[in-house]
Amino acid sequence: MVYSNTNTNFEKMLLQFMSEDDPMLSMLKWLCEQLMEAEVTSRVNAAKSERCPERSGYRSGYRVRRFDTRMGTLYLFVPKLRNGGYIPFFVSEKKRSEVALMNVIQEAYINGVSTRKIEKLAKGLGIDSISRSQVSQITKELNDQVAAFRERPLQKTYPVLWVDALYEKIRYGRHVKNMAVLVVIGIDESGRRDILAIEPMQEESESTYRELFENLKERGLKDVWLVVSDAHKGLVKAIQASFIGCSWQRCKVHFMRSILAHLPAKGKAVFAEKLKQIWLQPDLESAKHYASMLMDTYENQYPGAIEVLESGLEDSLQFYNFERMDSRKISSTNMLERLNREIRRRTAVVGIFPSMDSYIRLVTTYLIEYGEDWSTGRCYIKREIIELTKADRLKAA
Repeated sequence: MVYSNTNTNFEKMLLQFMSEDDPMLSMLKWLCEQLMEAEVTSRVNAAKSERCPERSGYRSGYRVRRFDTRMGTLYLFVPKLRNGGYIPFFVSEKKRSEVALMNVIQEAYINGVSTRKIEKLAKGLGIDSISRSQVSQITKELNDQVAAFRERPLQKTYPVLWVDALYEKIRYGRHVKNMAVLVVIGIDESGRRDILAIEPMQEESESTYRELFENLKERGLKDVWLVVSDAHKGLVKAIQASFIGCSWQRCKVHFMRSILAHLPAKGKAVFAEKLKQIWLQPDLESAKHYASMLMDTYENQYPGAIEVLESGLEDSLQFYNFERMDSRKISSTNMLERLNREIRRRTAVVGIFPSMDSYIRLVTTYLIEYGEDWSTGRCYIKREIIELTKADRLKAA
């Protein structure tokens, strides 16, 4: 008979829950309330209004507490105690549902979703509202990961570095500025790519690049064989000063653009096809010979373009001195340009960043994942090729 009454009461409760707008959320709220009552009863050694000598405390009404879950937002009546506070065990210790919710918001932030859109995302998850300050607080939990990544020790030798800068709008004080964000990628002696640095700077200059390279050296970097970049004067001077004995490869793509800028639109397509053949020659001597013939042919027709080509040719051919490596990988910054496009694709959603910290947090967290994919993928340059190139350098020295 007792079992029959219990079963009937349970069916009535189910029917009552089914009549609610959100039956599962209603059931969860009821369960939370029962758990709180049981926990408080256990703590004070007495049920509500029960008189017994074993009682060790007294209740003192209720307080309303908001509780966000994957099912939606609950407003719980949490029991209060006269002596000592009470926080339900499922609130004081983050349960999986809360962790999952925070992970969703963090993932959205990493992928460039703005705080306004995250609020809409939260509503889609059943959460009544989530303020921008709450979103910011959640994302700041990523700071430890970001700091560990940006300050981690580096290996002693990175045979090749790719360096470039992109510009982003970041609020600095009361002003919105276009700030240079310096990105460095390197390959280690096993041939795997690694993101070594991402540093926002006030400007792209020799001093900022020197500061960037000194920071890399403080983290353990000692030996670099080749740096690939554009021809920014400050960057070139910083490379020469920071890495003695290192070669500098002028990005052939940037170099071609500089040359073609001195041509009329009508002649660019034909000349560009002939120009790019310089860097497709089988060896250094063939490249120089072909370039010389090209300059002789077009010196009178395009004097400005030929002057630029002649002045920067040698720096654009340095990759030929690393003949064992794939020239397509070390003759330009294309690989880094692709990464920069991925960064911009995410930052474009935000538009103007409220602070430098928020920019660093977003981009670095994304780059951590990008770097993890590189570390588990195929080598960018085979280890055997790196070792043979190293042997060649020792012989030459």
